[in-house]
Amino acid sequence: MSESNPLLLRAALGESVERPPVWMMRQAGRYMKVYRDLRDRHPSFRERSENPDLSYEISMQPFEAFKPDGVILFSDILTPLPGIGINFDIIESKGPIIHEPIRSNQQIQALRELQPNETMPFVGEVLTRLRESVGNKATVLGFVGAPWTLAAYVVEGKSSKNYAVIKEMAFSDSVLLHQLLDHLANSIARYLRYQIDSGAQVVQMFDSWAGQLSPIDYDIFAAPYQKKSC
Repeated sequence: MSESNPLLLRAALGESVERPPVWMMRQAGRYMKVYRDLRDRHPSFRERSENPDLSYEISMQPFEAFKPDGVILFSDILTPLPGIGINFDIIESKGPIIHEPIRSNQQIQALRELQPNETMPFVGEVLTRLRESVGNKATVLGFVGAPWTLAAYVVEGKSSKNYAVIKEMAFSDSVLLHQLLDHLANSIARYLRYQIDSGAQVVQMFDSWAGQLSPIDYDIFAAPYQKKSC
């Protein structure tokens, strides 16, 4: 790779770099007054993350203020869910709400294959615009949720302290859960490819609730589907 490529990308590829790259995973957010003002005008998180002009503006706010080495897409790990037939909302101070939790084979069979360019073209538009705006001054980052974590949300229907519903499914109807995880893994694989094709130079996978699993159960319900998504 040429030294004209952005620092964070070169570091991610294992190249020797002149200094460690610096950025914050949650760069846009409550600490910035400019973001709080925009949030007051647009209180719906889904509007902020799915309107390409708003998502682009929020993604660029930290870069314009601090010039970090990474510019991350303003979005959410649940963003692809409507594209496969699972509707959700994000309530301020409460978090994600899945309107119809997935708990039956009939529901899983009704899920659609994800077509990111059709169901969420705003993601591709924002990533393309970010790449054009920052050039080689920063690395453009995308991200996705891992299948287990997405499954935890869609089975529970919301955030949980102990994720008892999906754990019960894992041990009483593991075939059903594996069907859901497999569908999510295929969808996330398409979504990752779409982000990369749209301009993301580095992508992250978040498995926020993998810590709810024992090491043995992690190897059964999380790790294989992480690998399949990549």
